Amino acid sequence: MHRRTLIAAAVLLSAAGFAGAQAAWPAKPITMVVPFPPGGLADLVARPVAEAMSRELGQPVVIENKAGAGGGIGMGFVAKAPPDGYTVVMALSSLTVIPEADVVLGRPQMFALNALRPIARFTADPTVLAVRADAPWKTVKDFVEDAKKRPGAINYGSSGNYGTMHVPMEILSQNAGIKMTHVPFTGAGPAVVALLGGQIDAVSSGPATVLQHVKAGKLRVLGHWGAARLDALPDAPTLKEAGYAAEYAQWSGLFIPAATPEPVAQRLRAAARAAASDAKVKEVILNAGSPVLYQDAPDFEKYVQADAKRMAEVVKKIGKVE
Repeated sequence: MHRRTLIAAAVLLSAAGFAGAQAAWPAKPITMVVPFPPGGLADLVARPVAEAMSRELGQPVVIENKAGAGGGIGMGFVAKAPPDGYTVVMALSSLTVIPEADVVLGRPQMFALNALRPIARFTADPTVLAVRADAPWKTVKDFVEDAKKRPGAINYGSSGNYGTMHVPMEILSQNAGIKMTHVPFTGAGPAVVALLGGQIDAVSSGPATVLQHVKAGKLRVLGHWGAARLDALPDAPTLKEAGYAAEYAQWSGLFIPAATPEPVAQRLRAAARAAASDAKVKEVILNAGSPVLYQDAPDFEKYVQADAKRMAEVVKKIGKVE
């Protein structure tokens, strides 16, 4: 009886210790991985969100840019990280594309979609078709007609194969019956720098990445992949208006390793919710050209699953890209 009492007491103490450890979380800084270089949408969203979450959690949330493979390297890193809440990722919509692309390419998956748990969506914008201000194309029709006359002559930059800048251009190419040359970079920032420098002719990018250059008169937006005109770019028509049934949304959202304990996941969810409603976060992201379109974990999970299903069909149509 005495031995049983000791065992029961040990179990109770262990449970109390575990509960105490949960309550004490976070006990150290949290790393928010941005799977792209600085300057792109994920980075622009992550920085103000990390600052706001730091205030909510009482520990620093430190940004770590871990770029490569259209975001796959950073996302895969977090998918395999210890599920303790200390490593999270600010992902883009390429998260739903990369696992399917790995299947199409016949290579080992960088991560499985169910290895990451959605916590909060922060933005969801259509990508925009941007060219230099001195480019010969004034409209989407000009751009498409030139591409038809000169197959492969127009080149565009992206954040990597099957990434959020590659997929929409492939959707347009399929719909318009044109062929362009794809030039992958490590992220949106380097691709936009190459566009500004004349190394490439166009990009399909989130508004936040190019808006400052449009305002400065260096870039021109011909159109975008959305369903309605954008407040930040009211003169830019949708591709549907231009006659092409091409739609694509580039979203940003916070994910954690799927096995993260529920109490920790809920703390992160609450901190993300607070960050999304923070006036400074809203201002910074809006000024960059992407209004906050927050979606809480349950709805965001449904959104991700629906997006993954739609993107799987798109990737199959794109086929094998080396």
